[in-house]
Amino acid sequence: MNAYAESVLAQLKKRHSTQKEFLQAATEILESLSLVFDKHPEYEKAGILERFVEPERMITFRVTWIDDSGKVQVNTGYRVQYSSCLGPYKGGLRFHPSVNTSIIKFLGLEQILKNSLTGLPIGGAKGGSNFDPKGKSDNEIMRFCQAFMAELYRHIGADLDVPAGDIGVGAREIGYLYGFYKKIKNDTSCTLTGRGLAYGGSLARKEATGYGLVYFTREMLAAAGQSFEGKTVLVSGSGNVAIYAHEKATQLGAKVVAMSDSLGYVYDPDGIDLDLIKQIKEAERKRISEYVKRRPGAVYKAGCSGIWTIPCDIALPCATQNELDEEGAQHLISNGCIAVAEGANMPTTLEAIELLQSHDVMFGPAKAANAGGVATSALEMAQSSQRIYWTFEEVDQRLDTIMCNIFRNCAEAAKEYGHEGNYLIGANIAGFIKVAESMMAFGIV
Repeated sequence: MNAYAESVLAQLKKRHSTQKEFLQAATEILESLSLVFDKHPEYEKAGILERFVEPERMITFRVTWIDDSGKVQVNTGYRVQYSSCLGPYKGGLRFHPSVNTSIIKFLGLEQILKNSLTGLPIGGAKGGSNFDPKGKSDNEIMRFCQAFMAELYRHIGADLDVPAGDIGVGAREIGYLYGFYKKIKNDTSCTLTGRGLAYGGSLARKEATGYGLVYFTREMLAAAGQSFEGKTVLVSGSGNVAIYAHEKATQLGAKVVAMSDSLGYVYDPDGIDLDLIKQIKEAERKRISEYVKRRPGAVYKAGCSGIWTIPCDIALPCATQNELDEEGAQHLISNGCIAVAEGANMPTTLEAIELLQSHDVMFGPAKAANAGGVATSALEMAQSSQRIYWTFEEVDQRLDTIMCNIFRNCAEAAKEYGHEGNYLIGANIAGFIKVAESMMAFGIV
């Protein structure tokens, strides 16, 4: 590793030794960027890397709300405004019990590069709370969202910071958050994306991350003379990303045979019935185990990691961070998997990535492969600014073009820096160069 990158990483490990997710993301990124500093010594002189890894602003706040029994509940809210070099801060809100400073910072750091890769004028941010929406009534979720926004509203705005959804924050939560923001600010501008179509949302936003993942993977396969046609696919997760990755992969001729949720996975050798999954997960909000009760021949297994033992050609991890570990990667390799592309944020451990790449398995990193969601959020911002709506086909075509450009830029950067075919290195470098050049132009600020 370049001495400059190594020294910055050492400082991070010393200062943030307990933030394992953040350090994992920083290690992966800085190892790739080591190549950049050999070629651009001016970045070291300007302290670009020290500034890049340090958030511009980290906001932590108390969220106090009342549950249905009348008991006062207290959660912690977060917003990391990591980089505004390329435009307004942009990144999702995650409501999940695991949310802490480390997870918010890792997501924000990745978001800088992801947003840069889209080619759109958006900076990097992330936020959320350790609140768990599961098992809560609609009224409890509404009260929490209103309490959360009662503090967050001070720090966001259409030209400052535009949050979106993430794990635990779907259309219902966005509606409650935006409704309260609108009331207390008397402002109808696009300050959250992922909004409902009736009040400013964009067609194709729900499908965007899953579709974009498949568009990127399609390009990655094409570069190796392959396609989705006739391939067997595993898709972990069963939220929006997983569902619409399944939908698009199937449209391109693949057969998805397994999906999962946080408790286990289902395997259907005849191909997962997507309409049934949508009914169970979107309409009924039930566990994926319900699938086998209605689909003869399907099998349910408790525990999530076993999904990677199923033979496949393509694996699309779309659930959560570090779900695909070294053992899972070894199963994929042994069963002849040719490509892994990340639909979730950092779902593959560093050890698993290294193992996959050492066995020539094509690897599409999340910051590139799952950028379709934030890209379409930026398209939603553009539509709102113009007071117009684009058709589903228009948004989808723009998304397809953006994902093709992301793949091309990753491939070209990897080749330029001597690692042709390594899309992880290519994504990190292509995303970072744009941010670094902006930082150089701004001077020391």
